[in-house]
Amino acid sequence: MQYVISVEQLYSMVNKDEKITIIDTRANLQDKMRGKAFYDAGHIPGAVHFDLEEDLSGEKQTHGGSHPLPNVEEFVQKLEWAGVSNNHPVVVYDHTNDMFASRAWWMIQALGHKEVYVLDGGFLAWDRAGLPVAREGTKPEKGKFIANENFANTVTMEEVKNRNEETSILIDSRAFERYLGKVEPLYERSGHISGAKNYFWQDVLTDGKWRDEADLQAHFEKLPKDKEIIVSCGSGVSACPNILALQAIGYKNVKLYPGSFSDWISYPDNDLETDNETE
Repeated sequence: MQYVISVEQLYSMVNKDEKITIIDTRANLQDKMRGKAFYDAGHIPGAVHFDLEEDLSGEKQTHGGSHPLPNVEEFVQKLEWAGVSNNHPVVVYDHTNDMFASRAWWMIQALGHKEVYVLDGGFLAWDRAGLPVAREGTKPEKGKFIANENFANTVTMEEVKNRNEETSILIDSRAFERYLGKVEPLYERSGHISGAKNYFWQDVLTDGKWRDEADLQAHFEKLPKDKEIIVSCGSGVSACPNILALQAIGYKNVKLYPGSFSDWISYPDNDLETDNETE
């Protein structure tokens, strides 16, 4: 599938000594130190580690959500430190097919990079294939990345609130129970943004792999390709696998609501729906 490569493809690229940047994005929402510990215990040779909180998110404010996008200039500097250049591919991976690699994928391609891929099956697939694992840190050659002025294809809370539901569809990527407001492990309010449709992000996967394009077309068949698709989740992280899948099957007007539910509820007057009833 477009934007996704196999461990065999990545190993071939590494084995041929092709110029490539590999980014390890393993993380854990409940334990902020877990991702770096995973990396130190073993990673794909040549990979650098990007932390969800320190590298893939900006500083939390009153509004903007739990994982706001970082300052573009600072993030570009980190990408260049990692070796990212416009004319060389970038591969990002997670522990398996988790949400964090897709977040990094979205951020880098939203800044204009044309060759960013997610490793199917992540580090676990690489390790199970018996491929080499490194434990020493990586010191890449600095890259040169000319980026867009800002992250492309995002929407603000005001744009979500004032959207035209005839031409714009809002997706909530969280688990169905959270969407309905039956359970909410992270935030003080529960439910979903009025009018949002639920497409759980893990449903783009099957048996630990990304679903093929035919399966994804069937999965998203109720979403017209001629409308704007706004994708949200809890904090702009698990929305990204849905964005990758939608773009891979030809949806052109797909946008991320970066702050998502955590930003929406930071405005007390914003309504929520629970069990399809407005709160």
